Amino acid sequence: MSLNAIMNTANSGLTAAQTQLRVVSDNVSNVNTPGYVRKIAEQQTLVSMGVGSGVEVARIRLATDRFLQAASFNAGADAARQSVRYELYDRLQGLFGDPGGDNGFFQGVDKAFAAFAAAAEDPASSPRRQEALFRTQALFDEGNRIAGQIQAVREDADGRIQSAVDQANSLLQQIEALNIEIARSSAIGGDGSGAETAQAALIGQLSELMDVRVSTRSVGGVSIRTGAGVLLAGEGHATLEYNRAGTVNAETAFNEIWVTEPRGQKRPLLESITSGEIKGLVETRDIEAPQVAERLAELLTRVADELNRAHNANSSVPAPTTLTGRNVGQSLETALTGFTGNTAVAVTNTAGQVQARADIVFGAGTITINGTATTPAGFLATLNAELGGAATASFTNGVLSLSATGTNGVVVADDPANPSNKIGRGFSHFFGLNDLITSDRPAIYQTGLTTSSPHGFTPGETMTLRFTGETGAKIRDLSVAIPAGGTVGDLLTALNDPATGVGRFGSFVLDSTDGTLRFNALNTPAPRISVLEDRTTQVPSGVSITELFGIGGGVRASRGDGFSMRTDIRQSPSLLGLARFDFAAGVGSTALTSGDGRGALGLADAGQVNAAFQSAGDSLGGQISASRYASELAGDIGGRAALTKTAMDSAVALHSEAAARQRAEEGVNLDEELVLMTTYQQAFNASARLIQAARDLYDILLGMV
Repeated sequence: MSLNAIMNTANSGLTAAQTQLRVVSDNVSNVNTPGYVRKIAEQQTLVSMGVGSGVEVARIRLATDRFLQAASFNAGADAARQSVRYELYDRLQGLFGDPGGDNGFFQGVDKAFAAFAAAAEDPASSPRRQEALFRTQALFDEGNRIAGQIQAVREDADGRIQSAVDQANSLLQQIEALNIEIARSSAIGGDGSGAETAQAALIGQLSELMDVRVSTRSVGGVSIRTGAGVLLAGEGHATLEYNRAGTVNAETAFNEIWVTEPRGQKRPLLESITSGEIKGLVETRDIEAPQVAERLAELLTRVADELNRAHNANSSVPAPTTLTGRNVGQSLETALTGFTGNTAVAVTNTAGQVQARADIVFGAGTITINGTATTPAGFLATLNAELGGAATASFTNGVLSLSATGTNGVVVADDPANPSNKIGRGFSHFFGLNDLITSDRPAIYQTGLTTSSPHGFTPGETMTLRFTGETGAKIRDLSVAIPAGGTVGDLLTALNDPATGVGRFGSFVLDSTDGTLRFNALNTPAPRISVLEDRTTQVPSGVSITELFGIGGGVRASRGDGFSMRTDIRQSPSLLGLARFDFAAGVGSTALTSGDGRGALGLADAGQVNAAFQSAGDSLGGQISASRYASELAGDIGGRAALTKTAMDSAVALHSEAAARQRAEEGVNLDEELVLMTTYQQAFNASARLIQAARDLYDILLGMV
């Protein structure tokens, strides 16, 4: 071997040792830097013309374990998802107050019914009436507040989705820029480990937003895809698009989150991710919070309905001058069809004596008033004639009203032996004539309609439905037009049409017992239905199809913030109906007695009467009392909060373990680095001594010459 070869070999060893010492120095200086991955300088034999001529550093790479990295990314995505779910669900649970305390929302349900029981003991006591009204109003005020705050949680989640999308776009741009830098370094044989370290930290942040799969590129850098394979970076960077909804209410339809791949293909992001913060935010916004809102609204609806059922069977003393019902969402003729049994409309003076009376008998397709036969179309005219001017009945915009003349009052009472009935409601209850709790929108979806009933909507009017899949991504938007046929059956046919309606996803079915509308899905899990737009208007009530039948969870949840106590009763507690009308009393007889508290017992018992709860959220409903439903809802919310916390704790623990193992494999070990430093110092010294030896040989040879 020539002296030149010896010099070259020694010089290459010196350079390689210097590079190795620099790598060790970088590792030691970053021993406490979070996310730092130690560098490894890979050496290889330097060959010249088939003969070894020293050593060189082929490349400097990161000590990345792809398996541990993937495990850490996946665990981080799940931890972020479960953490945000628990954070927001814990806020939802907190809205209801301490379930074990005395001042929570659910305790308010029992307190309201208990206040009516106290009023029954002393019906003439104004303080007890006021206490019952205060407790009831407080219950619905708190329900309204909670319903609004649930939507605030959804709005917060929606805003955070927007922030997460913006952050993801920024991360993808930076990751792709580093890809270019790493590829350039790889092409010229430079050290791209600094860029790779920075890129790994950025990918870690991205993996908390969504689940990703990372693979290395042959030219340097990485290729990143979602869990389902959508390309995010590697051949250019993808772009995410989302426009937040702004002010959110129960019926808000949210925009799709789109991802446009580097090649230009646009896809819904939610179809391609299964974890990460974005997924957790969407699940809370679109599933968990709406489920709580729907169940709260159903509870408030049934509490209100059972209180109204009891109050419609009662009257104040003296009776109110005017009784104004609720909007039944149909014509009077349609509403009267299907009633059976007997009821009476009576006019009483301030002493409770009957001044006029109209006895209504509903038979099988027949109606008589004081023995005079009439029809649904002639009902008002006959009723007014039989009342002889003592009171007037009217029906406007879906609302039935009764008004007495002068200082008299009006009472509607059912025959105890054969009470009027339609879908389990008496005449006054069905029309809401003496409701204690009112709502600013239709809240009862037991319409009493049949497939042969006229629907009252104008042909050509449209409603647009959105079907959303299990992932939260939109499946399809469908616009359905009101058909030319005028019956509810014709309307159902149009809604269920496979080509222009929902037939490809399932069918709407009208319950023949109470006229409720439900959707039966063809597949499991069933798609979620929301209403994007409803331009239908029922004549004469003015309500839409969505409002009439409660189509979609949004309109059902929106009921939660619309209940309040009847204004005149709130202002004058004496109008609270606690007395029972004596159905046997004729004209001139006393039918209402001051101090009668039998009606208060009915109000107190309203919480224990089994009511027909409809499916809401993740509850199937069924026959259950309002108090029991409230207890079960409290337990379900508490149980769900505990489950989300357990899921979060497990996911965070798994992520911590995965990250710890990754750090143990990829992080800096000072003992190992000290050994390497000593080794490469010795290698440096050996190369330097070899150079000195070659120099000495040169000097000797020159001296000999």
